[in-house]
Amino acid sequence: MGKRSKRRKQIENSFDKEKLYSLEEAIQILQSCPPVKFDQSVELSIKTGVDPRKSDQQVRSTVLLPHGTGKQLRVLVLTKGENEKKAKDAGADFVGNDELIQKIQSGWTDFDAVIATPDMMREVGKLGKVLGPRGLMPTPKAGTVTTDVEKAVTEIKKGKVEFKVDKSSVINNAVGKLSFQKEQLVDNVSALVSAINRAKPATAKGQFLKSIVLSSTMGPGVNLEMSTLASS
Repeated sequence: MGKRSKRRKQIENSFDKEKLYSLEEAIQILQSCPPVKFDQSVELSIKTGVDPRKSDQQVRSTVLLPHGTGKQLRVLVLTKGENEKKAKDAGADFVGNDELIQKIQSGWTDFDAVIATPDMMREVGKLGKVLGPRGLMPTPKAGTVTTDVEKAVTEIKKGKVEFKVDKSSVINNAVGKLSFQKEQLVDNVSALVSAINRAKPATAKGQFLKSIVLSSTMGPGVNLEMSTLASS
């Protein structure tokens, strides 16, 4: 316990919780925190001004992070016929139909993304209870219900991520690993913030992005100066 509190004290002394920092400064703070034994994820948490209870104020889309998330994603494709070979050739980790659906219904969730072709959606609908709570249900909006399985698999493997606003009007997304170069994290954060700005609902009133915090798994949350991201 003493070790952890010593580390925490070091972190707390390294920056001002109340201050707003530029993106570069925030990355510098996180990367200079005392290290831990694993490569931490870096996360962006954005408080928006939308009311997620209103259907016309949903914020949900996808973005290709230029440098990926740093995580090797296991992609599952539910499809039939010639699309099975296409999905395998594109690098999907699991490909199939009825057998995989039964396996998932039994509680198997050893994958990070699910793609389905439209002809499978009636069967995939039965997986809502398992996939829904984990945010893994394929949707046309996220590009995960598609006939072009090659493109969908390739994009996810390259670093395409989905973002959406939660019940508290917040968007949380991983933007890379702490071991990334500072420039790579800047590129990824800029790409995500730009995509979120593009996804702003027409009915959103007042300030759309209210506050942005950059954090790492075992590190602090650093408040970002919004204007340094506005031009992104």
